[in-house]
Amino acid sequence: MSRTLFEKVWDAHVVRAAEGEPALLYIDLHLIHEVTSPQAFEGLRAAGRSVRRPDLTIGTIDHNVPTTDRSLPIVDSIAEKQMALLRSNCREFGISLFDIDSDEQGIVHVIGPELGFTQPGMTIVCGDSHTSTHGAFGALAFGIGTSEVEHVLATQCLLQNKPRTMLIDVRGELPAGVTAKDLALGIIGQIGTDGATGYVIEYAGEAVRNLSMEGRMTLCNMSTEAGARAGMIAPDATTFAYLKGRRFSPAAALWDEAVEYWQTLPSDQDAKFDRVIEIDASDD
Repeated sequence: MSRTLFEKVWDAHVVRAAEGEPALLYIDLHLIHEVTSPQAFEGLRAAGRSVRRPDLTIGTIDHNVPTTDRSLPIVDSIAEKQMALLRSNCREFGISLFDIDSDEQGIVHVIGPELGFTQPGMTIVCGDSHTSTHGAFGALAFGIGTSEVEHVLATQCLLQNKPRTMLIDVRGELPAGVTAKDLALGIIGQIGTDGATGYVIEYAGEAVRNLSMEGRMTLCNMSTEAGARAGMIAPDATTFAYLKGRRFSPAAALWDEAVEYWQTLPSDQDAKFDRVIEIDASDD
């Protein structure tokens, strides 16, 4: 049976599915930050629970980082408290943290790819609506709320209703000076800010293939602005070149095995989507 990229990743992560109920989905990578995690950790503590897979949970301080000298005291008391809580919670529950003074600290959706945590075929969640950014690598990635953050911390699983599939096929080449952000805004202008509600978008076509990984991340990041649950781009040679040699990417023989699997992820040629939108990249 032919399947889309989304369906291949979804099917590989379903722990339990019953008719009329949300599916229980296994989560490969849980990214946390200082704003949406404090209540989740407090819920764990109140229930006497531990973090199920601290090795699959990565913390970073990114929402409250000052643009001034980081060595100075944090003036905003709420921001300072949120950062202090993330530090203490990560220590208590054994979670790796990229703190404000770490050379590898950064925006949560940037350090995942930069460090090689983000990889094709993964399920990735974070308490941030723009988690769809990671879909540029062929991962199924989406934002979750604080109660869901607690659920993933406790179980490494998440209840999810299966979204519908949408293919956005961008044909031709983008004109000179037109960026991935322009393309994303053009798509949203065509389908509307709620045009992808209930869908996972797969972006395809020559214009998408010609984007850098940074451009693909921008495009997938903007999926949520169209109401999509997630945005995805099938992994290819551009993806592999970006990931090779990253700190937490597979290495040596494991790299070859990973690439062999990643190459099976693109949508089958005759896969069926619930909705297909074709866009001419040269249109004004």
